Amino acid sequence: MAIIGAGLGGVATAVKLSRAGLHNFTVFERSPGAGGTWYDNTYPGCAVDVPSHAYSFSFKSYDWSGTHAKQPELRRYVDDVIDEFGLRDRCRFGVGVVSAVWDPAASSYTVTTTEGEVREFDVVVSCTGMLNVPRYPEWPGLEDFDGPRFHTARWEHEHDLTGRRVAFVGTGSTSAQVVPSIADSVGELHVFQRQPGWVVPKKERVYTERERDRYRRFPLLQKLQRYQFFRTYHRLYEAYDATSSTQAEMRALCENHIASTIEDPAVREAVTPHYAYGCKRGVQANNFYQAFNKPQVELHPHEVVAVEGNSIVTADGTRTEVDVLILGTGFQPTNYLSTVEVRGSDGRTLTETWAGEPKAFLGMTVPRFKNFFILFGPNTNGGSIIIQLERQAEVVARTVGRLARRGRPAAVDTKPEALRRYVDWIDRRLAVHSSALESGCTNYYHVASGRNVTQWPGDQYLYWAVTRFLPRLGLRLDTASRPPVHRPAVEKSRRAPSPVPGR
Repeated sequence: MAIIGAGLGGVATAVKLSRAGLHNFTVFERSPGAGGTWYDNTYPGCAVDVPSHAYSFSFKSYDWSGTHAKQPELRRYVDDVIDEFGLRDRCRFGVGVVSAVWDPAASSYTVTTTEGEVREFDVVVSCTGMLNVPRYPEWPGLEDFDGPRFHTARWEHEHDLTGRRVAFVGTGSTSAQVVPSIADSVGELHVFQRQPGWVVPKKERVYTERERDRYRRFPLLQKLQRYQFFRTYHRLYEAYDATSSTQAEMRALCENHIASTIEDPAVREAVTPHYAYGCKRGVQANNFYQAFNKPQVELHPHEVVAVEGNSIVTADGTRTEVDVLILGTGFQPTNYLSTVEVRGSDGRTLTETWAGEPKAFLGMTVPRFKNFFILFGPNTNGGSIIIQLERQAEVVARTVGRLARRGRPAAVDTKPEALRRYVDWIDRRLAVHSSALESGCTNYYHVASGRNVTQWPGDQYLYWAVTRFLPRLGLRLDTASRPPVHRPAVEKSRRAPSPVPGR
């Protein structure tokens, strides 16, 4: 088995396989270390939005320093999981996967790595994630900017921002962490906003030593915290119905946060969205808005359209001269598996099969791509992604266990009708339960056709149910690829008839 990626999904898959007694796997990781997005993103203030006890594996409690972990602590957590479960010798860091091509004759994948190595694997599990390829804007003149220019996911720490005129493009979750972290050290900070997002106060704090000791001594308390998060998210999901009372409550909470933290009425108006809460990915922050009260921080509520020399040009024609340009322009979440060429049993690549509209059964498998699994695939984003990843890793472990019992070269494939019915069900739920996602904002959920291909239309309980009970209905073992089973003839013994009572 080949696992592509040593982020949270890859580690979860490795652990679940090991616990199921399936140890013959290799984890390929393009980066020098484990962690995935928590290895790549090192920008100032980088942290998780989900409470630590919910943003961790059910099989690994941890001594978290606070309610919401920072990037370095999350990296340590992933490394600790790898070491505790003895996975390090199965990881190949600094080695990525370029392609995986199904060989029908051998009923296996030919996998080519970035080192030019070619190996055969019976099963391939893609754990490349959804937020790993930065999105760079196509502004005229961007390449000619005369100064440091970089994306937040590829932060260049060698640049000293002290006293510099810095442009930060974007007002999403990353901006809410970076802007307060650098505002006091720069000379000027110009924040460019294409469209405002709803910001919810983040209930984060450092744990006291007494609290940490209590969590260490009673791990059950961490599980109770996870359960509380599930209940909270279950209720918050109701807000995705644009007509619900929960939607009104969340909008009121965000509007009060704006009114109580921003001093300038013009800035308050500029950061107030005119669409439903939840249309964009929710931003959680305590001190983001307060940064705009500082004299050196200026909000530009217009889209950037070009770069001219050292000037940032916005849609209203304003030119702002800066020394450093930082891009908080997000990722390419709808461009699944863009870094790996996967070719199925019909000779077509996954990209060709999807034709710009990614679809997968349970967000994990695709017809004619036998023995191939995707974690964090289409329509699985929502809540704590670690919870989703664990459920998906369990599907992989159960299915591979079935394959192992059949013996090589057995293969599992997805029923086309099962995929069609599953996608229809996803689309219906999104239309009925998630009207806020279509309320007129610019988000990362949709492809060119307008279909939402990233979001999960429910809570973690629902995803647990579908991944627990649907795999056997949608996945079939390809018995034609199995070698004939030869059993020795067994002579039947003759037994005397049993006495019949009464005779």
